Amino acid sequence: MAIFVARRDRSEILVVHRCPQNGSYWHTIAGGVEAGETALEAARRELHEETGLDTEIVQPAGSATELWYPLSEEPAERRALYAPGVEQVHVDCFIVDAPDDWEPVLDWEHDDYRWCAVDQAPDELYWPDTAAALRRLLASTS
Repeated sequence: MAIFVARRDRSEILVVHRCPQNGSYWHTIAGGVEAGETALEAARRELHEETGLDTEIVQPAGSATELWYPLSEEPAERRALYAPGVEQVHVDCFIVDAPDDWEPVLDWEHDDYRWCAVDQAPDELYWPDTAAALRRLLASTS
């Protein structure tokens, strides 16, 4: 899943930098669903693990809340976790509002962060599909 963190009436979006051992690029909070979790539960867990933010997450309805990307974009060790024949990875997308003065406490996966103006944040994201999902999500919730 992808979790976009906003603050200041959604005028700023958090982007995080993945550590070199994790690819060294700007992204959003992201993670996978563990056994027994719903996507919403996983999003809340990942958000807390990666930033320290503990808040309710509401998933807006509609196609703006998901994206798909080719499994071939994943490293070989990640591709091996998927069943034979899977060619696309499905990602549920969420947006959460953080307090205006909140700053993340990053976990080991990230080495930096910054707040970007809402119109600039998609351009900071490494993956075009993630940037497009953020644009759709912002448009659907405004």
